[in-house]
Amino acid sequence: MSRVLIVGAGLTGSLCACLLRREMKNKVHIVVWDKARGSADLGAQYITATAAYAQSHHSVYSELLSSGVLQPLNSLVEGLKHRDGSRDYMTPLGMCSVVKHFLSQSEADLFFEHHVTGLYRRGALWEVQRKAGDSEMFDAVVLTMPVPQILQLQGDLGQLLSLQQKQQLDGVVYSSRFAVALFFPPDVVFSFPWAARYVTDNPCICYIAADSRKRNADAPGRGPSLVVHTSVPFGLEHLEKDKDDVQPVILQELHKLIPDLPQPISIKCHKWRYSQVVTAVPDCPGQMTVLVRPLLVCGGDAFSHSNFDGCVESALSVLNVLKTSL
Repeated sequence: MSRVLIVGAGLTGSLCACLLRREMKNKVHIVVWDKARGSADLGAQYITATAAYAQSHHSVYSELLSSGVLQPLNSLVEGLKHRDGSRDYMTPLGMCSVVKHFLSQSEADLFFEHHVTGLYRRGALWEVQRKAGDSEMFDAVVLTMPVPQILQLQGDLGQLLSLQQKQQLDGVVYSSRFAVALFFPPDVVFSFPWAARYVTDNPCICYIAADSRKRNADAPGRGPSLVVHTSVPFGLEHLEKDKDDVQPVILQELHKLIPDLPQPISIKCHKWRYSQVVTAVPDCPGQMTVLVRPLLVCGGDAFSHSNFDGCVESALSVLNVLKTSL
């Protein structure tokens, strides 16, 4: 039985683990490591399926819809631009429920707070080192974290990358942004009519969502919440500042946009250094195979494009490599 390590418990990693389990059944022992403490839910706010992807990724959408993880987005999104034939979906239990669904289906051994620091080739195996923990051996390794974090890994990776691969990885560019979540008391009712709003006339904020309203998740005894995303230029300008120093600036701009906003009972601010891929690996191959034996392959939206279907495309590409090599 091959031991396969997938680094990164995001959409690409979780779907790859799920599909690998279904394709190879009991031939693989799947392990997923992620450096985070758990699944965050401040990022992507809904999923837009173009007509082409709704067809090519039909099995994925069908599974998520039939299991109730996805539902059509019927609430008002102010400023949303529709493409012909595209459909918008939301997640009643939050976007992290998509990842949790695929991970549960994968039957993988999932470990959070496992921060990979180095990869070392040991004959037909990979020795994978992590911060504050013992190294482990694997037959194959899939890296799905942001490209700059891949390039920071110690060990043999740098020597195995071809010049072209190194240049392609160096050329990947990410946007950065801040996200703020505000949580309100149960008796609060927002005065505005929309579930989400795109903002075009503010130097700081580009998107606001009344999260529970967007997800049709208003429940007795639970107060509403608001999620705010900053613009790319604002994120770039304040990237190296502490999030605690940036949060008051964001809140000040929010109150300009919603002057009668009630007082929240708690606020959470998050900095995304690697928010969305602006420039992906050329020709969007879905994956990059660094070594065939023992297998080392990179995946994620940097190898496709930065949305739900880009992650699905990458997971499918990585799966094909795994099936061929294992």
